[in-house]
Amino acid sequence: MANTLELGGAEQATSIAELYQEVEAALLAAFPRSRNLWVRGEIQKISESGPHAYIDLVDPDHVGDRQAPTLKVKCWRSTWAPLKADLAAEGIFLAAGMTVVIRGSIDFYKARAEVSFILAEVDVMALLGRIAKERQALIDALQAEGLFDAQRRLEVPLVPIRVGLVGSPNTEGFNDFLGQLDRSGFSFAVHVVRASVQGAQAPVEVARGIKTLEDASVDVICVVRGGGSKGDLAGFDAPEVARAVAGCSVPVWTGIGHTGDESVADLVANRRHITPTACGAAVVERVASYWSQIVGAAARISRRSEELCRSEELNHARVRASLVSNARGRLREHHKDLLRSKARLLGAPSATLSRASGSVHARAQRLVPAANAHLVRAAGGLDATRRLLAAYDPKRTLERGWTLTMDADGKIIRSIEQVAEGAMITTRVSDGTVASTVSRRMANSEEP
Repeated sequence: MANTLELGGAEQATSIAELYQEVEAALLAAFPRSRNLWVRGEIQKISESGPHAYIDLVDPDHVGDRQAPTLKVKCWRSTWAPLKADLAAEGIFLAAGMTVVIRGSIDFYKARAEVSFILAEVDVMALLGRIAKERQALIDALQAEGLFDAQRRLEVPLVPIRVGLVGSPNTEGFNDFLGQLDRSGFSFAVHVVRASVQGAQAPVEVARGIKTLEDASVDVICVVRGGGSKGDLAGFDAPEVARAVAGCSVPVWTGIGHTGDESVADLVANRRHITPTACGAAVVERVASYWSQIVGAAARISRRSEELCRSEELNHARVRASLVSNARGRLREHHKDLLRSKARLLGAPSATLSRASGSVHARAQRLVPAANAHLVRAAGGLDATRRLLAAYDPKRTLERGWTLTMDADGKIIRSIEQVAEGAMITTRVSDGTVASTVSRRMANSEEP
């Protein structure tokens, strides 16, 4: 009985192809290809293989669950190419973590027994709304952190001659900026940091370039990018770029060729310009303005100097005329004085000589008696001095019985302390000298 049942079951078994046909028929009955479904999900993974795109969507209410419901989404070339271009034009790039609303149909791939979703449309308005919310949230965060106006509080150097440039070399906007500097005639020193200005890598590279130039001792940092679609310029709304600009300690000028609204990078920059050309022209204009002030000041100084020179020359002429006039007047006065002095000198000598002669004669008569009297007084004084000296002559003293005793050196002995017993002494008398040896010394108080 059991064998019969087993054999009957085997005879009734369905092939895999038949099973899948039934599954496909059931799916088509429930989800005909003409039925368009809108599905919301978070992108877990997105990849491109040739012209096609493959996306794994996870239920946004179960993100992080180990068994979170996942939908395999496929977008074929005929749909993906124009869809991708439309999204990029709006500045939208599908990436992991984004929540999207898509329209499409159910597909059953029998070779892998895989139920998937064929993408036909993305709700761009929903994405734009999300992007707008994220943009406003970034602006609000920068304002709350005090960074939104930080750049505008920075003072731009008076002569920004050292320029940092973030951009993509050899692009039109990049060359337009440099062309303004090159044609200015000023000697700018430009430090270039290469960075992609569109695409997925643009935010990271632009932010890195700003940071590099912040440490490069430049006067101003210019971030430039030529015109493009909103999608091409979406990178300048990225948080990385906005924060790099807002937090930079060097003034950042933007020259981004927007076709629409300002980017967040423009909003937080020190100065915003509508094109790279305008940005370069603004740098040149600041330097040229300073140069004009210097040239103008030099011209004013030169004119003032010429005016002062002319005024000085007039003053010198007036002074010379005054000096000449004064000198002539003084010469006339001196000439008159000389004439008067000459007249006095011509008449004065005879009178002077006559007065001098009489004075000499009178003095001669007074001098002779005075001289004779003086000689008489002087002779009397000499006789008195001579007699005084004779009285004190040592020879007269010796003749009266006095003696002079001297030691061996010829010094007069005035005290017994000057000689010692046994010393040789010499005694001078009126008619000669006596040499003797000291045998004893006695003070006045001792007996002889």
